[in-house]
Formats: sequence, C-alpha cells, structure tokens
Amino acid sequence: MKNRVTGIGGLFFKSEDPKASKDWYKKHLGFNTDDYGSTFWWKDTKGKDASTQWSPFAKDTKYFEPSKKDFMFNYRVENLVELLAELKKEGVTIFGEMETYDYGKFGWILDNEGNKIELWEPIDQAFK
Repeated sequence: MKNRVTGIGGLFFKSEDPKASKDWYKKHLGFNTDDYGSTFWWKDTKGKDASTQWSPFAKDTKYFEPSKKDFMFNYRVENLVELLAELKKEGVTIFGEMETYDYGKFGWILDNEGNKIELWEPIDQAFK
C-alpha cells in the first residue's frame, strides 16, 4: 500500500464547556468557529484543497471510547478500505464498523496504548 496517513484530519478534545472554548478561540486566536469547531483549509502536495477540523467535545462524550484520554486524533487517509484491511492483517485492533457519509469514510483503530484513532478518507469538495 503506497500511502497510509496523508495528514492530520482533526484535533478533537474534551472540554468543560465546548461553546466557551469555541468563543475563546474565536475571540483570542481568530478561529472561524461554527457548531462543530473550526475548519482549517490548506492545499495538499498535489495542490488540491484539503481541510483539518478542530473540535471541542462535551466533557462527558462517549465518542472517544474505549480510550480513556480526553483527546482523539483524526488522520486523513488515501484509501480507508485498503488501509483497514492491511491494519487488520498486521494485528491492529479495529474498533466498530466503517461509516460512510457524503463528506467521506470513517474508521477507528486503537493504538498500542489503547488510544482511539479516527481514520478519515475525506471528500473535501463536500464542504464547499
């Protein structure tokens, strides 16, 4: 498999008050926030539009489970189906079932310390 991870797709973290966090980052650091956080646009090495999502989650979110951490990384991948098959062969724990939306495919794995990692094969054009 040529490419596995192609970039950071998102930074997700638990917050005591996600709205206050979004407001603080908007006011003090200029984040362009919405209900989900903030999307940063950039160009990949081929000059195609790409994005990275920054999102505070509620302190009691279950989305990061089974990880005990207060954060989760989302990595952009080129071919999620192929990557999940390769990772399974390598003995990596796959968590849940792949999900497909109009903005991409998602899959989840656990790293060697039990941290949940979200893998995203994006369709960046869906955000335009």
